[in-house]
Amino acid sequence: MEIDQLRELVQTALDDMKARDVTELDVRGKSSVTDYMVIASGTSRRHVMSVAQELLDKVKAAGLQPVGTEGENTGDWILVDLGDVIVHVMMPDARSFYDLERLWRFDADEDAAAE
Repeated sequence: MEIDQLRELVQTALDDMKARDVTELDVRGKSSVTDYMVIASGTSRRHVMSVAQELLDKVKAAGLQPVGTEGENTGDWILVDLGDVIVHVMMPDARSFYDLERLWRFDADEDAAAE
């Protein structure tokens, strides 16, 4: 599957489950682990777990095998590693505390300032 198709599949799964505040970060050249990070919020732990499970189900139905998942037992923050795309589904408190968007955008701002 092409990366753009994977990104669209992720967006569709998150939209279908009504994930909130979905943000996609292009981290190509900043991370050796992945090309894109997608961060989304759930309204409750159960919602976070349901969003992540729906994503896994859609990915598997498309014939892909996720690289791995973390956090599915707690529901505060579930990471779904799809290789070229890593998806973080988080409770709003965890998302605010870890502030991944600022972390990765700050990195991009530093790169731009150095040029």
